Order: sequence, then structure tokens, then C-alpha cells
Amino acid sequence: MKELKELTDEELALAYVNGSNQAFDLLLSRNQSKLYSYILFVVRDKNLADDLFQETFVKAITKMQQGKYTVSGKFGAWLMRIAHNVIMDLYRGQKSDKIVEAGKENDLSNISSSDFLDMNIESKFVNDQILCDVKKMMNLLPTPQREVVYMRFYQQMSFKEIAESTNVSINTALGRMRYAIMNLRRMANEHQIQLQMV
Repeated sequence: MKELKELTDEELALAYVNGSNQAFDLLLSRNQSKLYSYILFVVRDKNLADDLFQETFVKAITKMQQGKYTVSGKFGAWLMRIAHNVIMDLYRGQKSDKIVEAGKENDLSNISSSDFLDMNIESKFVNDQILCDVKKMMNLLPTPQREVVYMRFYQQMSFKEIAESTNVSINTALGRMRYAIMNLRRMANEHQIQLQMV
């Protein structure tokens, strides 16, 4: 029999359903960072993100205990879909046309570029400026487009996972990505920003 650490997230979820609290602790530790960053990215408010993160896990626990979790895809994508629905429920409850309110504290600075770059110092400065410009432009994208870009490039989710997480078709997810890229290019051209890394 495998040790808990060797199990996939899906196997851990089933182990939790069958009574293993240690399996849930491991599931939480594996998924909390990715899930929290997604929620914070969308809502841009740390206190609200904390509340929504907890609500997401409470809903996930409830669904698992009610036997509503089946291994039909990745556990992480299932969890993201729950988080997406929790966020949308919040905004529906507020009856607001705005999906995201810009906060002073979240300008995507929590996404580190230094992890990806291994270059000389001059190239690093140029690339840091480019990433900073891209992050600022991403903040100007409509929420559905920004959400798809974040899931795809910062969380390495497939378009199928993105579609499942946001309750849209794959074509809609692809379309949102296409429009996001077009909007980013347009903004770069309007402000004469070079987006080519060195």
C-alpha cells in the first residue's frame, strides 16, 4: 500500500472521503498556495481572499462528505471551479457590474519574475521592466480575460481545466485568451512598450 505522500490529489480526496484526516491535511498543503493566489488575484483584497479561501475549502469538504466528489478530472481544477463559483456568488450578491475592484496592494507583484530568469544583470533589469509593464497592462484587461491569462500562464492550467474551472466552453476560454492577447498587443503598441524578452 502506498504512503499518503505518494498518492495523487485525487487518491487523497478519496482517502479523505473514507475517513483519513491526514489525507485532507496533505491535500490542503498541496493546493493552498495555488488556490489562494488565484482568489487574491481575482478579488484583490487580502481579507476578502482569506474569507473566500476558507469558504472554498468548507464547500469542498462538504461536497466530499456528501459524496459529490468523483474522480473525473484533476482535483486542483475541481477546487478552482468551486473557488470561481464562490467568487461569482459573492459578486452576484453584491449586484455589482464590476467583477474586480482595483486595490492598492495587489498589482500582481506577488508573481515573481526572478524565478524564471537566469541572465546577466542588464538583461534582468530589462526583463523585469517588461514583466512589470505586462502586469500593469493585465490589470487593465476585463476580468474574464485576465482570469484566463492568469490561469494559463501563471498556474499552467490547460484550456480544458480553465473551461471547467470557470464554467465555460473550451472555445470561450480560447476566445478570452485570444482577446486578452489582442488587447495586450494593442496596449503595448499604443504606449510603445517593447514586450520582447532579452
